[in-house]
Amino acid sequence: MACGPELRRTRFAPSPTGLLHLGHAYAALVAASRASPGEFLLRIEDIDAARCRPKFEMAIYEDLAWLGLDWQRPVLRQSERRRAYDTALNKLISLGLSYPCRCTRGDIRAALSAPQEGAPLAGPDGLIYPGTCRGRRMSDAGEGDAIRLDMAKALTFLGCGGLRFTETGPVHPGEHELDEDRLITRVGDVILSRPGIGTSYHLAVVVDDAAQGITEVTRGEDLFEATQIHVVLQRLLELPTPTHHHHTLIRDETGKRLAKRDDARAIRRYREDGETPADIRVRIGL
Repeated sequence: MACGPELRRTRFAPSPTGLLHLGHAYAALVAASRASPGEFLLRIEDIDAARCRPKFEMAIYEDLAWLGLDWQRPVLRQSERRRAYDTALNKLISLGLSYPCRCTRGDIRAALSAPQEGAPLAGPDGLIYPGTCRGRRMSDAGEGDAIRLDMAKALTFLGCGGLRFTETGPVHPGEHELDEDRLITRVGDVILSRPGIGTSYHLAVVVDDAAQGITEVTRGEDLFEATQIHVVLQRLLELPTPTHHHHTLIRDETGKRLAKRDDARAIRRYREDGETPADIRVRIGL
């Protein structure tokens, strides 16, 4: 008997920190198309309460509905999932793979720009942490500390080989095996929990993708390098690794990718100017 088409479950996961722009429209429509047939989910990534606004969350729902998209209800909101993130964080702590870090961004930048170290190096988690606090114990953690993953210890715990993921996007298609030396030197000890937030993007996204049963993660190619972090966390937390589809980015006339500060390209502005969803699809090349 012939098998039916693969049923994917994808998601679009915006943060309500501004109006959605053309790049978001492209990301949402690509995710929805990848889930046909299948299921398209919406996630509100609002863990950074200081920057998120209810009016922007409502605008997300309105703009996506105007584009013709529909999704499962209720919507998963990260601000309501602190317990799940705490459980995952505590598991990594119990494995002895974390340490508290009191360094500020300025401290890290200063350490990396010292003459003997050369120019600061950036990775998918920002500046590559030089390990200043790596010797600290979790029992020494203070209220203002971040919690970091000791990448070298994590890779030793997982053993050799087997860290890989499948990419279906247009830029890096195929099977990708993670390079352990690169994870240590070019990614480093990533943050698992930020003070005042209780988690990090990397930890929250792998916990939520597993909770929602996501089978293919669709997102912009600027996040391709972050996938290696997520694969490590998925293995440590015994969570499945979905396939990934990193799509191209919508850019402005100068080649710069769009950001939420580009209000002139906000979906809401085009709606107010009388454009239709079909016009938006033309603008973004769909």
